[in-house]
Amino acid sequence: MLIYCGIDWAEKTHDVALVDDSGQLLAKRHITDDTAGYRILLDLLAEYGDTEESPIPVAIETSRGLLVAVLRTGKRQVFAINPMAAARYRDRHSVSRKKSDPGDALVLANILRTDMHAHRPLPQDSDLGRAVAVLARAQQDATWNRQQISNQLRSLLREYYPSALAAFEPWRNGLCRREAHELLKAAPTPTKAARLTRTQLQAALKRAGRQRGIDAEAERLREAFRADWAHQPPLVEDALGRQMLALLAQLEAACTAAHDLAEAVEETFPQHPDAEIILSFPGLGTQLGARVLAEIGDDRTRFAGARGLKAYAGASPITRASGKKSSITRRWVKNDRLNHVGYLWAFASLTSSPGAKAHYRRRRDDHGDWHAAAQRNLFNRMIGQLYHCLQHSKLFDEHTAFPVELAAVA
Repeated sequence: MLIYCGIDWAEKTHDVALVDDSGQLLAKRHITDDTAGYRILLDLLAEYGDTEESPIPVAIETSRGLLVAVLRTGKRQVFAINPMAAARYRDRHSVSRKKSDPGDALVLANILRTDMHAHRPLPQDSDLGRAVAVLARAQQDATWNRQQISNQLRSLLREYYPSALAAFEPWRNGLCRREAHELLKAAPTPTKAARLTRTQLQAALKRAGRQRGIDAEAERLREAFRADWAHQPPLVEDALGRQMLALLAQLEAACTAAHDLAEAVEETFPQHPDAEIILSFPGLGTQLGARVLAEIGDDRTRFAGARGLKAYAGASPITRASGKKSSITRRWVKNDRLNHVGYLWAFASLTSSPGAKAHYRRRRDDHGDWHAAAQRNLFNRMIGQLYHCLQHSKLFDEHTAFPVELAAVA
């Protein structure tokens, strides 16, 4: 007799339900989110035939947390069911739209009983692969957070301090640089910036770590700050300056977090066995390569083929056909993190791979694709090549990857 387990999780307590292959409810428990509760859950599973060689599959509406980590030990299959899908399954058991936590656990168990073949268990990634995923995703979030705060600071400076934006414009990532932070601290308002002397400007640049071209840069900044600019009323300007300093503190913390996490990724990712294969692809460095590994994992059985990986990444198109109508559009349901990496990967490969550039030009010139569509097509091809190389433990080869494009270029 086959047994299926469903768990409706919450912050402090969880509801557990066990059903057999006929849909009969065998047991239900209400456990706490601590070691004692986890022990009760494992004892309950063992009571109904859970063994190390034949574990009972579990359905739960999350893929993270200590409870999932406990369940993933050994060979157990843990299925992370989408909450929206679980809500649709609930309507099959009750038309009155009633809802309860024990009932949700029963619904999850019945999902495995009837449609386990339609859901995929959590991949059995290695501990090192999961550690890389944690760091890569955290660094990606920190980068997005840094950009968001930088945009807020830029919008605020446009309201009362346009001279600062003009002064920082020649710098790459101007508002994220330490020189900009030191100057904004020394002069939070345009009135104070106009009073800065050459010595004060030079001192601010030196505090930021600049070592070359200090005199010329200080003179350029002095001219930018003392140019003719419109001003807010003095009281409003001072208030905006205080707001800017508070926002600047958040930006500095975001920059530090992004930098520290990037260093952690550079230290951890090269230790993974797949790092050499991933880094052999043009356009993939340590940071982007770590993000690719974080999303596809190192479980070779996770995807049935390259086609599944392309759909997961959102690189392959989707066809919608009904009657005489048919349309081919981009895929909207996808892994957004991996899709974002694919855009950067394809863009960077244009300058490092002659075959990738020729493929992009062919899509633009011969097929009439827009820039984004051509890049998406290039990403679709290269992620398929990555799947092949990982499955067969091979490094990227330019002539094997783009034989037609290289022949046309020659």
